[in-house]
Amino acid sequence: MKSPVVVIGLGEMGSVFARGLLKSGHPVYPVTRSMDIQKEARSIPDPELVLVAVAENDLHAVLKDIPAQWCNKLVLLQNELLPRDWQQYQLTNPTVISVWFEKKKGQNAKVIIPSPVFGLHAEPIAQALANLDITTRILTDAASLEFELVLKNVYILTTNIAGLVTGGNVGELWQSHEETARAVANDVMDLQESLTGNTYPRKALIDGMVNAFHGDLEHKCMGRSAPARLERALILAERARIPVTKLKEIKQA
Repeated sequence: MKSPVVVIGLGEMGSVFARGLLKSGHPVYPVTRSMDIQKEARSIPDPELVLVAVAENDLHAVLKDIPAQWCNKLVLLQNELLPRDWQQYQLTNPTVISVWFEKKKGQNAKVIIPSPVFGLHAEPIAQALANLDITTRILTDAASLEFELVLKNVYILTTNIAGLVTGGNVGELWQSHEETARAVANDVMDLQESLTGNTYPRKALIDGMVNAFHGDLEHKCMGRSAPARLERALILAERARIPVTKLKEIKQA
């Protein structure tokens, strides 16, 4: 039998990974928010990996309490994720996957584009998803991972925030509201560069976003979390003293 894996958070996304890992032959041990994570770590001190699949708003509370013996086993997959999110807890080398498939209750996972993954546990994660016909790309360096995380953030924030005023799907956003999408994306890229301290080729980010649009043209722009994403972006921009003119305009609208 293969080494066990721990999955923290058994929602829709965590359940996908758990099923794929089970198909790879790993015993899967779930950890929910109601369980004592330190106690669970004493019971399973040396798992193959520890997948953190909690909601975005719960990520920092979980990372803050990760047991020491699990620190070098982590796999992260949350949206709006950047290196600063794990580095502040002295977690230096987690495996990270930028998830580009959608999973809704009662439906199979729907792949938009292959999901890039980087880190020590990239191979078992890629294999687990391959067991479910979910495609991935294994990256070779941390700089590529950071670009991919920024790209995903540009996609999510642009579609969600622009969608607050345009509605519709991503195909319609780009076909009928490209100017709005580009203006929002530029504000988002300003913010991402401030948060990482790095600059990125903006044409490549826009091209990557549009490529993802074409992966599922019917994907709705605005989910339930769109207003919260806008508020969070405005708070971060104010702290960094970034104008984000288009985001403020949408907030006023």
